[in-house]
Amino acid sequence: MANDAAEPMIRVADLVTHYDERRILNHVSLEIMPGETMVILGGSGTGKSTLLRHMTRLEIPTSGHVYIKGQDVCHMPEEQFNQIRRKIGMLFQSAALFNSMTVQENVALPLRELTQLEEPTIRIMTRIKLDLVGLSGVERFMPAQLSGGMKKRAGLARALAMDPEILLFDEPSAGLDPITAAGIDSLILKLKMAFRMTIVVVTHELASAFVIADRITVMHEGEIIVVGTPEEVRNSRHPRVQQFLNRVPEGNERDVKAYLRSLTESGF
Repeated sequence: MANDAAEPMIRVADLVTHYDERRILNHVSLEIMPGETMVILGGSGTGKSTLLRHMTRLEIPTSGHVYIKGQDVCHMPEEQFNQIRRKIGMLFQSAALFNSMTVQENVALPLRELTQLEEPTIRIMTRIKLDLVGLSGVERFMPAQLSGGMKKRAGLARALAMDPEILLFDEPSAGLDPITAAGIDSLILKLKMAFRMTIVVVTHELASAFVIADRITVMHEGEIIVVGTPEEVRNSRHPRVQQFLNRVPEGNERDVKAYLRSLTESGF
């Protein structure tokens, strides 16, 4: 769990992002504490993944700042950010494995590109990371030979290769069956307990969010509408939060209002 007295590991300050004329993020501010698992929750097109990509400087905002350990990563030289990037691991939605490389080669790639380690050491570290995510014995497999869940685990092993302080997940359960998705959730919890990393998970999967999160950020139309513990979010009276949690389609806002009235009348 996060230390409330600590400085934020990640601080997003008044972030605004446009794609051409369309505003994607609208004055977003958020603090994520060291050792915390923050889930960013919301429907498709709410800006969740865009916010995550700013944390790795894969995108630059129109205005605003992203601070990692107090350093403004949006406005520093690329060479300086490369040092910070080494301590950030990211699992992309599609796992983003290189199809022409074996699983071992995919996981070893950051170590080969970013360190001066000898090849035997890289092979040992690669096996350790694959074992950590439950993929012992698949080093020589090609990505095409893996199931969807195995691809996610291989991508996660690669994200862990450099022993990151921050681990980012973009829709880790996307495209997985419920049992496999639950396995990914368990793996995230295992990593959190073992390494005390700061973890940020973007998802629209409610079941996963409430299992893994210390706190949840709910986004709607490029804005943060609620931040709180899972219980605080579950009990939020914000109509858009309840619409999302109760899977009420657009145009059925009366159902949300009726639900909120029922909570009030029951003394909740």
